[in-house]
Amino acid sequence: MFKQSSKKATPVSKPFLTGNPTDENTLKSALSFFGIFLIMIFMTFIVCSMTGFDSVVLRILVNTVIILLILVIFYNNGLNRGTDAVARGEILWQRKEKNQPFSDSEKAICFHPAKGFLNGFLGSLPFILIAVLLAVQTEKQMTGYGTLPSWTQVYLRRSEIGDSLTAYTAVQGMNFTDVIRMIVRISMMPCISLAGAENTDIILWLERLSPVLLMLPCFSYGIGYLAGKNVRTQVHTEIAENAQKRARREAKARKAKQKAAVRREPEQLN
Repeated sequence: MFKQSSKKATPVSKPFLTGNPTDENTLKSALSFFGIFLIMIFMTFIVCSMTGFDSVVLRILVNTVIILLILVIFYNNGLNRGTDAVARGEILWQRKEKNQPFSDSEKAICFHPAKGFLNGFLGSLPFILIAVLLAVQTEKQMTGYGTLPSWTQVYLRRSEIGDSLTAYTAVQGMNFTDVIRMIVRISMMPCISLAGAENTDIILWLERLSPVLLMLPCFSYGIGYLAGKNVRTQVHTEIAENAQKRARREAKARKAKQKAAVRREPEQLN
């Protein structure tokens, strides 16, 4: 038996100029990230509110898929930005080799390894700061006192026990911690829904780890941005492969024409 040799194509990459971590588009990119983050929060809040499953397995499965989908969206967004930045760097490298001038701002917007993480961090910074405020002061949430039965109303007038019973009838208003807790829980609704409202211990740890959890989209965006180099390498490799295939086809066609021409030549009889 003959072994079929599977030959991997040699990766082809082009040199490119490296930019700066920040450039004239940093604020715009951060605001774009912030806008996408807001859209994701709004969409996941609606979806998680509509998918309150009684089945634990189904709840875990659905919310895990939602979390992974969010990370994939941010990864692809960073991938596109990183690919464009590397392409700009390749163009400027060619201009540099040809001694063609270019500005510092053009160079600054080229690919830089830290740019994706920085843009993602700035875009998610408002959510991270709110999460830090909650993480340092959160505590386990307990259930309320409940409602007193009607027959206890007569005891409210008695001074020796009335003051104690009024605690049950007093309406507790929302404080600052409750407001930021609501914002943080909405921001990471798939994680809260994944844990389940009845698991107060897990939710407590989620609130303590909320700054890290809300940085996951930032990390996903930055990793995708770094992968832009691999995308450009893959593009150049495919172009080189297609050029080689085209050259082989043209060489094969030329040989076939030469053989056909030789067969058509008249033979000398005498």
